[in-house]
Amino acid sequence: MAQIRPFRGVRARTELAQQVIAPPYDVLNEEEARDIVGRNPQSFLRVTRPEVNFPRGVDGHAPEVYAEARRQLEAFIAEGVLVQDARPSFYIYSQKMGEHVQHALMAVCSVEEYDRNEIRKHEFTRPDKEQDRVDHIAATDAQTGLVFLTYRQNDVVEPLMAQARQSPTLWTATTDDEVTHTLRLVDDPALVDALQAAFAQVPNLYIADGHHRSAAASRVNAARQGAGASGWFLAGLFPHTELQVLSYNRVVADLNGHSPEALLSAIGERFVITPAPSPAPARAGQVTMYLGGQWRLLTPKPGVVNEADPVARLDVSILQDLVLRPLLGIEDPRRDTRIQFVGGIRGHQALSSAVDSGKAAVAFHLYPTGLEQLFAVADAGEVMPPKSTWFEPKLRGGVLVHLIAD
Repeated sequence: MAQIRPFRGVRARTELAQQVIAPPYDVLNEEEARDIVGRNPQSFLRVTRPEVNFPRGVDGHAPEVYAEARRQLEAFIAEGVLVQDARPSFYIYSQKMGEHVQHALMAVCSVEEYDRNEIRKHEFTRPDKEQDRVDHIAATDAQTGLVFLTYRQNDVVEPLMAQARQSPTLWTATTDDEVTHTLRLVDDPALVDALQAAFAQVPNLYIADGHHRSAAASRVNAARQGAGASGWFLAGLFPHTELQVLSYNRVVADLNGHSPEALLSAIGERFVITPAPSPAPARAGQVTMYLGGQWRLLTPKPGVVNEADPVARLDVSILQDLVLRPLLGIEDPRRDTRIQFVGGIRGHQALSSAVDSGKAAVAFHLYPTGLEQLFAVADAGEVMPPKSTWFEPKLRGGVLVHLIAD
């Protein structure tokens, strides 16, 4: 069962939402964050990237920097930039990007269920990034970033979600990337109870993004032995049918000592290589490669992929296991500086431009990983290779905050 609870959300005052909501803390470098805050002093990046409140050169992981995150959060509340709702509620967070629309139920979810793997994972976490979130939560007594969860859409939850989407609008804002964000308040007691009962029939929730935030919430709760509201973490729950997954592509700096002809010959031992009809592969199970000014289609030969293994049959695994590791020497894509990952939102032009400019020697365009593939890996208790999924639109920071000292 999926235990969810309403909570007293801290959110932007209606007329300030446009200024407050900000890009996620982990998609910006420090200079980009400083630029945004310099133009908009009410940006929530003051809380999620508190180093921007210090002179350049400060250690972003110093205790005084985390303490500044708390001070800034408390200042935003005291000044009325952020307000807290009077009673526990759910919220609907909607995003519209072009023709694509997605809706999340904003709630708090059970750390205990996360610890029991009933909220399922598909990625390893990096210790440094996890520790950063532990320190941030502990310092602020708050979860300032949501965990992006998904669930298999079903006929019990969906009618109630449709009803919740008719709840009163708190604010609507359109960000620089032309995505429209809307937050609605779901505080009708009967609907709140019905949503809780419906989600109790959902066998599992799945982390789409936010493995470090959920792991950090678990560690903080363990340290606090469940005190306050630390046993619950902030999450947005999206039905899987609404999510948009784009490809997560790769560029490699060099050919690991191969000539282009030798690399093609080696790849041809396991793949059928043909001219690519388009830069992006048309289906799962194929990869396109940009090398020497040409796009080529790589199709694995029969028998080279273990189709019974939910991880091995992922396109990202096929590329890593059959090309990147054995031929290009990319043993650990998490740490190897010779490989760069390019989100599908940037299009195939970003890949060919990197090669044509000499910044990379070869590029690979993947087909997007599907939600059913994510479910299969998580249900098997396995993990995906790094950078397997790219979700769009991105969830904004500062939409809601969960105070765990409540």
